Amino acid sequence: MTPFSRLIQSLLLLAFIGFSVSSAHAQVKTAWPKQAIKIIVTFTPGGAPDILARVLAENWQQNLGVPVLVENRPGYGGNIGAELVAKSDPDGYTLLIGTVGIHAINGALYEKMSFDPVKDFTPISFLASTPNVLIVNKQLGVTNVHELIALAKAKPNQLTFGSSGVGTSLHMSGELFKEMAGIDIRHIPYKGRAQSLPDLVSGRISMLFDNLSSSLPLIKAGEVQALGVTTLKRSQAAPEIPTLAEQGLPGFEAISWFSLMAPANLPSSIQKRLNQLTRQALQNPDVKNRLLLGGLDPAPGSPEDLSKLIAAESRKWSRVVQQSGAKVEP
Repeated sequence: MTPFSRLIQSLLLLAFIGFSVSSAHAQVKTAWPKQAIKIIVTFTPGGAPDILARVLAENWQQNLGVPVLVENRPGYGGNIGAELVAKSDPDGYTLLIGTVGIHAINGALYEKMSFDPVKDFTPISFLASTPNVLIVNKQLGVTNVHELIALAKAKPNQLTFGSSGVGTSLHMSGELFKEMAGIDIRHIPYKGRAQSLPDLVSGRISMLFDNLSSSLPLIKAGEVQALGVTTLKRSQAAPEIPTLAEQGLPGFEAISWFSLMAPANLPSSIQKRLNQLTRQALQNPDVKNRLLLGGLDPAPGSPEDLSKLIAAESRKWSRVVQQSGAKVEP
């Protein structure tokens, strides 16, 4: 080998080493996660979205070695917390527990929104669903849906129903109930279940649509009367509670579902990693049993399946919003 050939070989070797070092530095620079992850919940603590966020946070923190924080940002039908995430950097460090209200109802309900509930988010995975349940104040004196409808017709616009906020699936459950039962009851919105349930127990409101997972302890303690679940089939978590569909409202269905979302333009590598972490967490037998016992049905899936669900649910609830005439001014 000539001196010139050895020189060329040495230069090529140095270039290769330099490229390898640069690549390693780039990988370190783009490694995820390197810092604390924050999961935004758009309702007060204690409800189904909060439970899911804390289950994920606990599991991820054990597996990732970085803090995973849960932050509650309730209000405005979930829009306050959702806007915060929509306008965050798409780096995987600020995530959202998405809801049917935020991503499939609010777009039709609110006259103006500061973010797009679909375009401004990157779907990660479906998390879980839970039936909603119609519960009433025990002093109302009704034990089934037939009796409640008869009472509401005898007292038009005198009975009230609460929800965890305007535009939530709980609010829309009430609007669908009004439409299908042909009754007139007044909606009383709250910032979350933590405020609405005491008012129901005390009799300040007549009835409430709530996530079954959140209401089960009160139902079992006998503090409220459960009249029916909003799914087509009875819930395995409380099979003794009949459906609204089997009590004179055939086809009645209103499910609360929850998803994991990130800001739009999230790198696909982080999207895939988050999807993988979510699947691993919710398929863990202990985690799954814990959620099932609480009335939540975990079912992680692909980002593509989540996008299709949001599109289908948007069509359904846009019709309910239109027929109810419900609108929220900015």
